[in-house]
Amino acid sequence: METRQKFDGYAAKYDEWFMKNENLFTSELRLFKKVLGDIGGKKLLSVGCGSGLFESYIDCTNVEGIEPSEDMGRIAVKRGVNVIRYGLIEDVDLPEEHYDIIYFNGSSSYMEDLAPVYEKSLRALKAGGRLILLDVPKESAFGFMYLLGKSLDTYDHDYLKDAMPELPYPLALACSGVWHTTEEKIDVLRSLGVEKFTFYQTLVKNPLYTNEEPEEVSEGYKSGGYVAIIAEKQGDL
Repeated sequence: METRQKFDGYAAKYDEWFMKNENLFTSELRLFKKVLGDIGGKKLLSVGCGSGLFESYIDCTNVEGIEPSEDMGRIAVKRGVNVIRYGLIEDVDLPEEHYDIIYFNGSSSYMEDLAPVYEKSLRALKAGGRLILLDVPKESAFGFMYLLGKSLDTYDHDYLKDAMPELPYPLALACSGVWHTTEEKIDVLRSLGVEKFTFYQTLVKNPLYTNEEPEEVSEGYKSGGYVAIIAEKQGDL
């Protein structure tokens, strides 16, 4: 499937899934807000901003977005995101040393080759700026669940009986994901010269129970079903 079209036609289902899994969404939103921190007066870029659902819960006055799916991007604009390009980050010329924060909220999981994308993002950050990667790790319980569903082309299988959440992530979106491990992303960033990292996580419960109540954010990355890597740009990266 052409990358530009992966989410076309699924904007409503994407938002609906989060709204029906309200406690799971609250957990992810807590992580999102935690890692962004105080964004007052800062310039932000959301790579793969989607429908702007998460941004609708923050002050997105200074948030620019890049989004391959016009279906998703049009909703993000209504929610206040300044979508500067409908297309792929690979095709966009970003100004150097321009942004304070660039973040990928789940969008790395739909990109095959991470190195050139992260390198471009680091160049576009000011010194001391932060590249933030929030994702479902391939090695997590959620990652395993999505990969198994992708392999079977269904969630309705004996292998998954009584082991699936009531409302799993839409299969078509899970199937279009690439799914990278956290260590893989760390290795890519280190190869680009990044040395300073911070990690936070949420959704540490089994996926069957993550929507029972919102979870708190904790440090680290080895237990979470949704993990944030914060990579700080130092010097002339």
